[in-house]
Amino acid sequence: MMFKNILTTVVATTIALSGFAQKNDGTTKSLVNTEKDFAASVAKNGTKEAYAQYAASDAITFAPNPVNAGDYHAKGADSKGLSWTPAYAKVSKSGDWGFTSGAYIHEGAEKTYGDYLSIWKMVNGKWQLALDLGTTHNKPLNKVTPKFIEPASFVKPKYTNDKDIATGKGIILTTEKTLETSLKSYGIAAFSGFLSNDARLLFPGREPIIGKDNMLAFYNSMVSKISFKTTKADKALGGDLAYTYGVATIDYKADLRESFHYVNIYERQADHNWNLILQIYTPAER
Repeated sequence: MMFKNILTTVVATTIALSGFAQKNDGTTKSLVNTEKDFAASVAKNGTKEAYAQYAASDAITFAPNPVNAGDYHAKGADSKGLSWTPAYAKVSKSGDWGFTSGAYIHEGAEKTYGDYLSIWKMVNGKWQLALDLGTTHNKPLNKVTPKFIEPASFVKPKYTNDKDIATGKGIILTTEKTLETSLKSYGIAAFSGFLSNDARLLFPGREPIIGKDNMLAFYNSMVSKISFKTTKADKALGGDLAYTYGVATIDYKADLRESFHYVNIYERQADHNWNLILQIYTPAER
């Protein structure tokens, strides 16, 4: 009986430790679970406590302009009416960087719907929110099939210094500058050479636009010109994922100009080029 009790304790402890490890093991599954726990914390404890627990000290949120996420929610009104569900997620093969995206609902004075993007980083063995923003639209009519992509393998450089990190960020900044130059020279058609086939776009007033052809059709139907002014770039240590954020200026074909904050997520392709796999825009406050 004593042996049975000891064995039961060992098994229970192993299961508990395994469950804890799954939350922080650098997999896409662990990131999605963390995102769900974050949402559950908001529903139970409110935004103040949830952001204090899950956001990194330097996390950025857009409200609508970029501000420190922790400070913004600590000083703002507390809310338990924000709920969301991840539908698209991917983690770098280095397990240090990933993102989630999906639909959200805000139950306030007026019920609002939209889609969000959250970028997460692994800090001391724990996923922490690094950046988040959302865009609004009417109550969704289309169902998005969840797509959670695990890294094909885990590879993390053994030796990485500040110079290597700066060089990696420089590559992403150069890629976005090339996109900017191409858009000036060739117009919206330039996006064709920078979009992955399964890329997706989150744009105000629109449900997620999924697929390169659908994104190009949207841009061609609505946009005359677009330019990007990059504020920051960051790249995963695995060298396969990166993101930029900044301000985009859009000239519509309807003779209207509008400014947005944007986040572009890039993925390195087999030919070593960096393609866009997700774009999100949210109106900027002038």
